Amino acid sequence: MNDVARGLKADSEMILIEHLPFESDGGIASRARLGLLVLATDFTIEHEWRAIIGGLPGVALYESRILNDAQITPETLRAMEPRIAAATDVILPGSPLDVVAYGCTSASMAIGEEKVFDRIRSVRPEARCTTPITAAFAAFRALGARRIGVLTPYRADVNRIVADYIGARGFEVPVFGSFNEQDDGKVSRITPASVKQSVKTILSHAPVDAVFVSCTSVRLAEAARGIEAETGVPITSSNHAMAWHALRLAGITDVMPQWGRLFETQMA
Repeated sequence: MNDVARGLKADSEMILIEHLPFESDGGIASRARLGLLVLATDFTIEHEWRAIIGGLPGVALYESRILNDAQITPETLRAMEPRIAAATDVILPGSPLDVVAYGCTSASMAIGEEKVFDRIRSVRPEARCTTPITAAFAAFRALGARRIGVLTPYRADVNRIVADYIGARGFEVPVFGSFNEQDDGKVSRITPASVKQSVKTILSHAPVDAVFVSCTSVRLAEAARGIEAETGVPITSSNHAMAWHALRLAGITDVMPQWGRLFETQMA
């Protein structure tokens, strides 16, 4: 008899009923388990992902935080690479994940998508992987978009990485806008109204097939459908595209028009 049972037996006033029968099911993740690596400084991605995924039965989100610097520079972005595996490894240890998503757009480009995937797969070989820029490319293909207007909060040297990376993958970037703010905490407080106005400014300078708002700290998801209705142009962001891509990689094909045109499409 263990100590708990011995303690229970000692109470002569209590009836102890053990080994009660029970049934089990697939749990809250009966359709998909999504793992998300969140930057230590990020205020936004969890809120947007929970809003999008929360209405889907059988789809569960499990998160880990990865140490990063609040100042966004090429050097601080690349410094995260050796921390990716450990941050992944603490998400449901011993249990398989369908998808692992790394939540930093600019670091995915500074480090390189394949290096990010290699770090994830070193501890979760069974999982499919995505990053914000991986998801953005999948979104552009699904939307049939080649000419991309880009909006970021980054400083000039990080913007150069973003523009070059997108251009090297066969997409055109005829217009690129930036808030030029390198503090992640300040980026998270940029209002959706400011984002919408900046998108309209971008669209006034060149015709594009879609707009991509880069950075997981920027709030866009809840405004995406309204911006599309006003402008007639598909729009997505780091969080918006990666949530869609993670769901599609996990085999979740639900159509969710409340989140904009992308969530009405399947992967190309």
